[in-house]
Amino acid sequence: MASNSAAWLVAEKSHPFEVGSAPLWTPEKNEILVKNHAVAINPIDHDLQTVAWWPLNYPTILGHDVAGEVVTIGTDVTQFREGDRVVGHALGMATKQNQHNGFQVYTVLQTNMTSRIPDEVAFEDACVIPLGCSTAAAGLFQDGYLNLQPPSSPPQQLIGQTLLVWGGSSSVGSNAIQLAVAAGYEVIATASPKNFEYVKQLGAVKVLDYQSSTISDDLRDVFKGKTIAGALDCIGGTGWRICMDAVHQTPGAKCVSTTKRGFSDPPEGVTIKHIFATTIKDNKVGAAIYHDFLPKALKAGTFVPAPQPQIAGKGLQNVQGALDLYRKGGVSARKLVVCL
Repeated sequence: MASNSAAWLVAEKSHPFEVGSAPLWTPEKNEILVKNHAVAINPIDHDLQTVAWWPLNYPTILGHDVAGEVVTIGTDVTQFREGDRVVGHALGMATKQNQHNGFQVYTVLQTNMTSRIPDEVAFEDACVIPLGCSTAAAGLFQDGYLNLQPPSSPPQQLIGQTLLVWGGSSSVGSNAIQLAVAAGYEVIATASPKNFEYVKQLGAVKVLDYQSSTISDDLRDVFKGKTIAGALDCIGGTGWRICMDAVHQTPGAKCVSTTKRGFSDPPEGVTIKHIFATTIKDNKVGAAIYHDFLPKALKAGTFVPAPQPQIAGKGLQNVQGALDLYRKGGVSARKLVVCL
């Protein structure tokens, strides 16, 4: 009989994770149980362990990005079958239920936040997608945010609007560029010079150095004659300020979506809103991305898992080491992945 195990965070700010047994969960309505083959590490996992800024019920499990094989389906599930290869966004941070967390052998996923993956896409590649993709989609496509038209495969025809993506080589940025291009938008992005070519390969028509002392002027010049579709700040920091200036100075949508929590009042006529990835589970955006777009785009190769995985070991015992490696820095245009 199958058994489950997990990397447990036994108390607030405890270190290291303790690998131990966990229940073998039963999926409920519109849920599936997945045996994970690979899980990815995100900055928020490190923050939840070390800063503990989000209320959690301990002991708990972390982890947002999983890829694996469907082993059980819940009621009212029609789009997945046992044996399907899938990638999904584990929603335990939102539900506060451990069955919905990623750092374990078996995870329960909600069907509207799960996609089939083709045989030619490896689990360790696919698992880099979910949190970055959900975060980007939340800022790009939700009502009250940039409210862009949805992506499609094959991509939409260009509609004559240009999106600014601040932090194009990040996980969120790597997904945002591809989603926006598939939705018919031209993309101008920022990154460090070493990642310029990577960001262009994802679909950005122009990449600027976000660390340049003249970045505001550079953006003003490159957006001359264009209509801006808004800006997505993918990395927080101080980039949201420059994004607000760019949309303020350029004809078009006066809206900035940002991963930054807390910011000053925007200029008159400009709106800025903080994005949270899990909100798309409650509206049409989740299904539009995970059901309607990703399976077709991954199969066609018009959307690629990005950033590329950097394997940090095999087995749940390596989750802590991967998080510690992230904390040390030096991981650029890559996403740490633990295989199971």
